Amino acid sequence: MARHSKPQPLTARRALFALVTAGAALGAGAAAAHADTDAPLVDVPWRPTSLGKIDPQAGLTVLTGTVGYVTGPIAGLKPNPLAGTGVDPLDNGVGTQVADFKPVGSQMLTTPIAEAQSLGSVPVVGQVLTALTH
Repeated sequence: MARHSKPQPLTARRALFALVTAGAALGAGAAAAHADTDAPLVDVPWRPTSLGKIDPQAGLTVLTGTVGYVTGPIAGLKPNPLAGTGVDPLDNGVGTQVADFKPVGSQMLTTPIAEAQSLGSVPVVGQVLTALTH
């Protein structure tokens, strides 16, 4: 118990006070430097330039040609790498039935993704990827 009643050393208090004082001085200096915002920081010479003759059709052709190369490999990726394992999150489902209506479950949505061999074989995603590659 005698250890707890021992007073704190003055060195730690002095170091903390010095740190707080230095931080306050830096903050005041930054505020004073920021106060004069009308003066430009750097005077860079600037003049407008012309881009010349640009053909937007050529840029669009390059863009559409590149999209096919990018989406082609994506269509071959597996959408669910955990399919067929014991930890497949899309293999679980939740279902409910209200009164005499037909039961509704979440597996109607997850089964096409869980059983798909590639992203190209997922119903809507496959059609979009096919349209982008051609």
